[in-house]
Parts: sequence; structure tokens; C-alpha cells
Amino acid sequence: MAACSILRCSSKLCQNTLQNPTGPLQHYPLNRSGLHSDSFLPAHGLCSSICSSHVPNTHKNFPSKIPTITPRAQAGNPISLFFPQEEENDDFFSDDVIKEECGVVGIYGDPEAARLCYLALHALQHRGQEGAGIVTATDGILHTITGVGLVADVFDESKLNKLPGSSAIGHVRYSTAGSSMLKNVQPFVAGYKFGSLGVAHNGNLVNYQTLRARLEENGSIFNTSSDTEVVLHLIAISKARPFLQRIVNACEQLEGAYSMVFLSVDKLVAVRDPHGFRPLVMGRRKNGAVVFASETCALDLIEAKYEREVNPGEVLVVDKDGISSLCLLPHQQRKACIFEHIYFSLPNSLVFGRSVYHSRYTIGEILADEAPVDCDVVIAVPDSGVVAALGYAAKANVPFQQGLIRSHYVGRTFIEPSQKIRDFGVKLKLAPVKAVLEGKRVVVVDDSIVRGTTSSKIVRLIKGAGAKEVHMRIASPPITGSCYYGVDTPSREELISNRFSIEDTRKFIGADSLAFLPLERLRKLLAHEAPTFCDACFSGEYPVPPRELKIKRVGDFVDDGLNGSVESGWTETPKEQVLGPAGVAS
Repeated sequence: MAACSILRCSSKLCQNTLQNPTGPLQHYPLNRSGLHSDSFLPAHGLCSSICSSHVPNTHKNFPSKIPTITPRAQAGNPISLFFPQEEENDDFFSDDVIKEECGVVGIYGDPEAARLCYLALHALQHRGQEGAGIVTATDGILHTITGVGLVADVFDESKLNKLPGSSAIGHVRYSTAGSSMLKNVQPFVAGYKFGSLGVAHNGNLVNYQTLRARLEENGSIFNTSSDTEVVLHLIAISKARPFLQRIVNACEQLEGAYSMVFLSVDKLVAVRDPHGFRPLVMGRRKNGAVVFASETCALDLIEAKYEREVNPGEVLVVDKDGISSLCLLPHQQRKACIFEHIYFSLPNSLVFGRSVYHSRYTIGEILADEAPVDCDVVIAVPDSGVVAALGYAAKANVPFQQGLIRSHYVGRTFIEPSQKIRDFGVKLKLAPVKAVLEGKRVVVVDDSIVRGTTSSKIVRLIKGAGAKEVHMRIASPPITGSCYYGVDTPSREELISNRFSIEDTRKFIGADSLAFLPLERLRKLLAHEAPTFCDACFSGEYPVPPRELKIKRVGDFVDDGLNGSVESGWTETPKEQVLGPAGVAS
């Protein structure tokens, strides 16, 4: 879910610019005004049944156009010309991992809706750790509590007691830098002519800037830097009747990825975009309460039985009369995010109708077939690399052991000793087990390589523990393009696989060998469903053309803690980088 526009900075008082190989990155102030609008947009029609037909995807094979980077003179292998030395920037914060941005929950018909929502959000905590919120409805009033931090930090018994009602929606977010301000934490609640409405959103709208500019021209005032607020404005100004058609009218104007839950005083509504980029499932508790969630692991924790996915383009309405199903038009071919199976979702979840555990285990087996190597032990970069490593070890008939121990108790801040420790951030997060690694030929399985700086530190850490050889095996194809559908990825020029061969990448990270999951093997694993998955970050084939891009550069974002700066913010994308010569995404 998009948290900031490309012209907004995370630091309210920032007067500086970031320097990078392509030039200065400008900072801009945030808009801090209010929310309501009286402007007008025409209403559209409503489809009353789920459509099974699909429109073939027509946006494929966009050519790349990457601006030339002037290398900085620097000794060592040629890749170091494009990346800063590790010692120059070894803070705890880093953008060298891919991050999911949020998880959503909706519950209708349970007297303990707030507490169940709280537990379900806890199960989805891996999808976002920067903020959490819950909205409940009772007696014609929406009650809301939001806060910055983990679910358990935001809510306690006294706060949950202030959230009465039998229906609720909730949200956890991984925010971009600066957007963990309280005003940007969802669910959002807005009052308009016909009452109050809450919304929680997972995804990213690629036409957010166009919609926001049009709304502001007509007098709308925005209170946050989130694309989700646009949805509330579109609903408020719609002239459609009834309320449900207002939601459909708003969604028909959205482009990109969105899995959303809405709460009014008497209805719970779940919506998924026509491509179905982000997951959204439905389940039911024994008492008949209906539950929506980003992953089935949330259903499991609150003892709700999984029933089905919310279909791409579908609108599900739950109220006192039961469940109604509608659809958005036009339908497109489903393009579910493949990274949900590679990295984002928990292994115990069922996502897009497939077991995440089974997908990762099979990927590990494929890696062992495709890139065998003589080794003594297989280890994983925890946590997302563990299941693939188990599959690799089983197929290669080599023991799997815990060679890296992850600390789950590293906070958002730390005090570094005055005598600088090399790779301080990664050492806080991962501890090598010398008894497993010393004198061994080690295969290390990780989910992905983004900029390569984290992988180089991990290789150095393992060799420092006495490993004789380190062979990296990556459970995804090389990432060569940014994601514009709700996943936090760096810009293309920062993706090491976009610029360098596998061999040059191997030299940069310092491994004895390096192999990725071949894209063709990943598609073969998906079999007949392969065309229904989005793999644009590997292939460059974008189902929805990105045209108002929020591009991230080195150090722009907070992640799980290896390097980078928390003070950086959004930057404006050069037009020539957004569109190629034929007007298609670069």
C-alpha cells in the first residue's frame, strides 16, 4: 500500500538533499491539511454477478530504459563502482530487502470482534511492523484506535475495551520512511454526507497522483500522504446510489493493486482489484461470524474455517441479511503476486489457493537439481529461506543445520560502540554458529538478492566463522525490475541483477558460487497457472503499466535493519525513466 507520494519527504524539517550516482534527490514538504470534499464525479454502473470471462493481458514485454550512471572511481571489482563501500554506511536500517507493506482483517457478527481482530493482526504482524489499527461499529458509531508500533504495543486490555461492537476491521503496515506518523496509520475513518466509513487497504494505486490532483483541483483537502485516502474521497463525492454502488464507482476509477475492507455502521465490505495482485481470503467461525484476512494464518489463529479467496474484481458485502457478491468491471486475467509464495506470506498459509510451504520446499528441490555443488552442510538465511533450504538439503541428500541464528529482539534503535564494528547491523540480526560452519563447505539458501549489500555481509559473516566455502542459492529468479503493486522495492538502477551478470554479482557478494531459481523453472512449477501470476519484477512484463511511479533510491527506506537512513524520503522520478521511447514503462 502506498504511503507517500513521490513529491513528499519523510522529514518535516529537512532542508538537505541525498547524493547518489545519478544526482541530488530533492525533498519536499508534506501536505498537512484536512479531509472532506464536496466536488463531483459521475456515477457508473454496477455488475450484479461474478463474471467468469477474462480480457487477455495486452501489456507485455516493456522495453527497459535505464539512465546511464557515471561510476565513481574506486578500487576493487567493477561492481563496486555502482555501490558504496559497506563500511561507509553500515547503519541498522537498510533497503536491501523486499518488504510487504500491509495486512488487513475484517470481522462481522462476533461479539468479541475487536479482540479477534487484534489476534488476527498479530498473526499478520510479519506483513507490517510500523503501525496498527482497529475500527469497530456499534450503535451507529465507528470507534477507532490506531498507533505506531507492533500490535501488542498499540493495544492493551483497556484499549480493546474501548472498541465495542460485533464488527471490526484492522490493519498492520510496513511504512516507508516518514509515513509511520500516526495520521498515516490505518484503518482510516471519514465522515461524509451519508455517515461514517472506515477502510483498510493493502496494495498500491498506480494512478494515485492523477486522482489526487483531480480531487484537489475540485476542492478536496487531504490529511495524509497515503493513496488510500483517495478512495475515501472518491466514495464521498460519488453521486451513485446505494452506498455499495459508491464503493464500486470509486473502485472503477482505481488502477493498480488493492485488497480492501470497508466498515460502515451496518455493513462489512471486502474488495479485491480485477487482477487480484494482493491476497484476500474469507473464512467463517463456528458461531457464523464472517472473517476476511490477507492470509489464512490469521483465520487459523482465531479458529475461523477457510472457505475461499475473494475473487479478483469481486465485491463481497456482509450485513444482517447475509453475504452478497458483486463484481467490478472490466475483468482482467488474474495476476497474483508470486513473491507472496517466495517471501512475504507465512509458510503455514494458503495463498492464491496454494500452500506456501509446499511452494518453497519445491523451489529448494529445484535449486538442488539446477545448481548442485559439493558441500557438507545446507543452512538458511532465516526466516524466509528456511523451507527452501529444507527442500534443497533433502534433494541433495546433505544435512540441513541452523548455521545462522536470527535475533527477534532487535529494537528500532541501538547504541554502537565508539570503536566501529564492521557489519554491525547484520551482526545484531544474525549470529553464525561456528560449530556448524567451521571448516565446512556451506550452501546458504536465501529468498532473494536485491542490492547485494546484505548478501555480501552474510557471506563475510559465514566465512568469518571459519567456513571453507560459501555457495549462495537464491530461491527466486534475479530481480531486475521494481514493483508498483504494493511491494517496497528499490529503483531499477539499484537492483544488482538489473545491471550485472550472475558471475559479477557473485564476485560482489564474495561467494564461491551463486545460482538463482531460473524463471522458466518457476513458471513450470506453477504449470497451467503460470499466466495467472505476476512476475514483473523478474520478467519486466507489467500487467498494469506503471505511469506515476514512486521510485525509491539508496537509503530511502526503513527495513528490518542492515543499513541506510531513516531520515530519507520520497523522490520525484525523472520522466525519461518512467516512460521509454514508445511511452511504455521502463
